[in-house]
Amino acid sequence: MNIYENVVILNASLPDEEISGSVSKIKDIIINAGGEILVAEMWGRRKLSYDIKKQNKGFYALLIFKTPPATVKKLEEFYKVFDPVIKYMVIKLDPKQVKHLEKTQATEAEQAAATPKEA
Repeated sequence: MNIYENVVILNASLPDEEISGSVSKIKDIIINAGGEILVAEMWGRRKLSYDIKKQNKGFYALLIFKTPPATVKKLEEFYKVFDPVIKYMVIKLDPKQVKHLEKTQATEAEQAAATPKEA
């Protein structure tokens, strides 16, 4: 299985419930195809540098996941027909980027373990 990075721009005029539902649909496609979500970050609503599909704002979501290569094709076909998606990009991470990702996740886990939790 390969590791991929996926940035999706969703229609910002949608309510938060629909945006979170859209992101969960994307996650379900990855998981149902035998993949695993490594990182899921919601970057929020931002102004686009140029209009895309007559929209000037978008909701950005970053997903880093491990999945078989055939899943990427399914995911891109889904994006093309799924109305909330304005733009998307899926990139396969090379081994150097994967090592860096693992290193940052390890340091974040160490910092989280070192920080005492309040009761």
